[in-house]
Amino acid sequence: MNTDKDYPHKEETYQIIGACMEVHNELGCGFLEPVYQEALQIVLTEKGIPFIREKVLNINFREQVLAKKYIADFVCYNKVIVELKATDNLAEHDIAQVLNYLKATKLKIGLLINFGATKLQYKRLIL
Repeated sequence: MNTDKDYPHKEETYQIIGACMEVHNELGCGFLEPVYQEALQIVLTEKGIPFIREKVLNINFREQVLAKKYIADFVCYNKVIVELKATDNLAEHDIAQVLNYLKATKLKIGLLINFGATKLQYKRLIL
């Protein structure tokens, strides 16, 4: 039996993925990432899913905050990083990007969403 420890924020990620599916079902593939980002913001708002768009993430190194920042497409529920792509396929560097976001924020779960394929692609990444 899965517990929240094994699979953190299961219900929240389910709701976010559902919102992404709505966007993909209506728009399909072929648009640029900012189009999907704007459309997802509308759906998240309609569904009452709390989010921060283009959240600036600090990077700590040896107890110092670096000048270089990451910007996550969304942080939902103040605990799930959502990174959007609009490419043919997800790549290893896309996964590494989300894992780095998780390390930087100390959050446990990230969603990597790709709107660029004919079927919505998504990966849940747990740190």
